[in-house]
Amino acid sequence: MHPGGTETSHHSANPQSTHNAPPFTLEGWFILHDFRRLDWRRWKGLDPARRAQIAREAAAFLRHVEAAGDTGEGASALYRVVGHKADLLWLHFRPALADLGELEAALARTALGDYLEPVYSYVSVTELSFYRSGPGGPERDVRQEPFVRARLYPAIPPARHACFYPMNKKRAGADNWYTLPFEERGRLMHSHGLIGRKYAGRVTQIISGSVGLDDWEWGVTLFADDPVDFKRVVYEMRFDEASARYGEFGPFYVGVRLEPGELVRFLCPETAAGAAGAQAAGGSGR
Repeated sequence: MHPGGTETSHHSANPQSTHNAPPFTLEGWFILHDFRRLDWRRWKGLDPARRAQIAREAAAFLRHVEAAGDTGEGASALYRVVGHKADLLWLHFRPALADLGELEAALARTALGDYLEPVYSYVSVTELSFYRSGPGGPERDVRQEPFVRARLYPAIPPARHACFYPMNKKRAGADNWYTLPFEERGRLMHSHGLIGRKYAGRVTQIISGSVGLDDWEWGVTLFADDPVDFKRVVYEMRFDEASARYGEFGPFYVGVRLEPGELVRFLCPETAAGAAGAQAAGGSGR
């Protein structure tokens, strides 16, 4: 899945006469993908009561950062990463880069932060590219249009699963994306975008730009209730020329959404099981 192809308040200005000019872009919220590994050995060595206390505090922290979605000042979510690359993904959208740094520090200040090891991170900003309107961008200010705002200031979908991967556009010999004429890049991105539209309602994508911010050029975050849809959409797009010829892809991370109560069960399953048993016993005695 590639960035661009559609027609905050960041924006880039581009020369209109250059044959291979970059597209006009609008930028919105900054994004942090913060991957952590739990030090299970140290965690299991804690007294059960202390583990439960830390887990409850962590759940309260998650509720606090998720509340940004209620104020319109960003969004946050937590995912349990499947596989050995990480245990948790803290996903944050915020208006300023400094806000993301503060969220990292806030997590470090929690008691759980003492048991979380950073293993990977990705910093980017939501981006919308305008190929169809020419290098100079649209003639009118489109920042307030609902479609544009939804792309630049997105909510995190409630889908059960998330998939993240970084990517580049290739710069190798004849397959150099950045030497293609503007019109050719626009044609390729339009064709590429048509594939993504086939998965509307099943897969939500958030494209973020990271040139000058991180090691890759874009980040792609997908959300779906059925994780097989990640495989289907990425696989189908690999056959599209924009991917087959010009795409380079980094590591893929897949996770399952954790609500605050689920975070407690993840950290302290024995505490959650005990609470459920106590409720069942209390109910049977009435």
